[in-house]
Amino acid sequence: MTRPTIHAGLLASLLAVWSAGAAQAHSPYLRPNLFDAGRRDHVTVEAAFTEDVFNAEVVMRSDSFHVVGPNGAAPISAVTYLRDLAVFEAPTPVDGLYRLSSGPRAGRAAKMYNTPSGWKMVGEEDTPPPPDAELVDVQSITVAEVYVVRGAPDDAALKPTGQGLELQPLIQPNAIVAGEDASFRLLFDGQPLANAPVTVFREAGLYDGKKIEAETATDASGVVTLRVSAPGAYMTQVRHRTAAPAGSLTPYRSYTHTLTFIADAG
Repeated sequence: MTRPTIHAGLLASLLAVWSAGAAQAHSPYLRPNLFDAGRRDHVTVEAAFTEDVFNAEVVMRSDSFHVVGPNGAAPISAVTYLRDLAVFEAPTPVDGLYRLSSGPRAGRAAKMYNTPSGWKMVGEEDTPPPPDAELVDVQSITVAEVYVVRGAPDDAALKPTGQGLELQPLIQPNAIVAGEDASFRLLFDGQPLANAPVTVFREAGLYDGKKIEAETATDASGVVTLRVSAPGAYMTQVRHRTAAPAGSLTPYRSYTHTLTFIADAG
């Protein structure tokens, strides 16, 4: 592949993400080929942006792909980038629970404005911003994660990092069962995030058109309890828009976190 071809491919990916914007709900996700590694020493993971989980549309690029497991944290540097998705192998050398993560990805700068129901990105609504809306600069920070188990799970991978937006399972991820409650705690910079909207998307929605399983919110302690109706693969999505740390590219940031999980039949 020649250098001009590489540049053209990268430009096409960037333009696809830019044109999609927040309004089109392109969301990042990680999807392993196995959620239970059995006795295998690795799983293979796809990483992409999509409007229909888990149907890859735009490749996800990250310098921070990593895995956190019972043997500590390790970066993942061997990533194959295709036009629609990225693929990498995540090691699972010993028994335990593993958190696979894209790491925080700094995205495009955009504009947003405040409304009675919260911050909105320009283009996020079907109608344009009100003429008197004060537009501010905002940069997107996205993180996509998923848990994989090998043998008996442990708790090391469930420990929050204390940085950015995180959805901490309060149940072993491999123990989620359709029709039963599963609780999570939403954190921002290590602190519980109360009354935050949480959306759950279902993989089956790609086939029957019912993309959303649930729309709910965290309670006063940042906890959200989910109950999915049928076995299958799901993805949570949470967004949090707030002032950016001092010295950031823009004065505001829009954080997005997604977590892929499966619900068993029980």
